[in-house]
Amino acid sequence: MTFDEFTRQQLPPLLRFAKVLCGDRALAEDVVQEVLIRLHARWSQLDQVTRLDAYVRKMIVNEYVSWRRKWSRVVPLPNVWPHEVTPDHADAHAARDELVAELAKLPPKQRAVIVLRYYGGLSDAEIADTLDCADSTVRAYAARALATLRVQARAETATRRTS
Repeated sequence: MTFDEFTRQQLPPLLRFAKVLCGDRALAEDVVQEVLIRLHARWSQLDQVTRLDAYVRKMIVNEYVSWRRKWSRVVPLPNVWPHEVTPDHADAHAARDELVAELAKLPPKQRAVIVLRYYGGLSDAEIADTLDCADSTVRAYAARALATLRVQARAETATRRTS
């Protein structure tokens, strides 16, 4: 398979994966672009990689986790949020946006574990391999992330009931 064929086949799912991971379409596109540039430079050396899709997902996760440390590529902008968030016209889109917003509040490694587990469908061992950590670390990240999401959901429910 050539790099062009791989890109034509895998770009849409890679962008979807990165968008869920990053929580921001523009950042996801930047992360995938950086990964594909590095992948293209090493394409001739990747014949021995058995699961290229997993290898590229790992590259995307690593690039996302280290992205914030690379300030030379990021121009800081002030975060100006509107007072009211207008949901999309369809309930499914609104629910997805809310989920992405909640995921954005998690630390990068916890978010990566949740996305790899529930969006990517990977096992704890596969996630541990992707993040270069132990299975128990993956379970700890997942437990902390889910606990955080539960607390945030309860707080929002309580706020809605009092309003």
